[in-house]
Amino acid sequence: MHLGISGKTALVLGGGGGIGGAIAQALAEEGAIIAVADINLQAAKRRAEAVKSIGGNALEVQWDLSDLSAIDANVALIEDSLGPVDILVNNTGGPPPSPVLGQGHEVWLGHFQSMVLSVMAITDRVAPSMRSRGWGRIITSTSSGVVSPIPNLGLSNTLRASLLGWSKTLAREIAADGITCNVIVPGRIRTERVQFLDRSKAEREGKTAEQAAAESVASIPVGRYGEPHEYASTVAFLASTHAAYITGSVVRVDGGLIASI
Repeated sequence: MHLGISGKTALVLGGGGGIGGAIAQALAEEGAIIAVADINLQAAKRRAEAVKSIGGNALEVQWDLSDLSAIDANVALIEDSLGPVDILVNNTGGPPPSPVLGQGHEVWLGHFQSMVLSVMAITDRVAPSMRSRGWGRIITSTSSGVVSPIPNLGLSNTLRASLLGWSKTLAREIAADGITCNVIVPGRIRTERVQFLDRSKAEREGKTAEQAAAESVASIPVGRYGEPHEYASTVAFLASTHAAYITGSVVRVDGGLIASI
């Protein structure tokens, strides 16, 4: 299936990481031009080089999402180098494990700025250009905690959940302009972040990391962690011309983990 996004410019936030990198690669394999944005410039460069190694066009951009003042300059750089953004993949890093009670105001505000406000502000920056061209895709990656809150991930559960209401509202505002806006929800995807969470759980509960991972896998109906490329393939489909009638949706890629309908 040709996804119809060859020549489209995609901005992938967190594109140097496990999930973000897989998304950047999947879009590049469909012919999209990739802006790899990451706070870790070396990680962004590695992903950009991986895209170029398959004949793609990519630009690495060092981007600290907590710095809202950098948005305009970073987007302008991408527009000047690659063209206007057609596909925006909002993919941010997760906060450390924590209870929801007792977190200081500065902690909430800091993570809100990097995880939520940055997503809204970047979208505000690129959406007018999408509207003027009558085509665009805005895809926001969150966490299974937005559907079924995960114990000891209080900051993540709370802040990421706010993006669902934002995305659904935005989808209705821009649907007539040819722009879709969807949320994608990962279950447990095999990344460094999930390995870190397994180790953190093991330390809290006095277990080995292997025991914590085995318990985690046992709760997933398909019996394994997802692979980054499986998640990325779903993002690529939502970015495609074939998904033009899917908007305002929350799509789960979780191996059946989330029990609710």
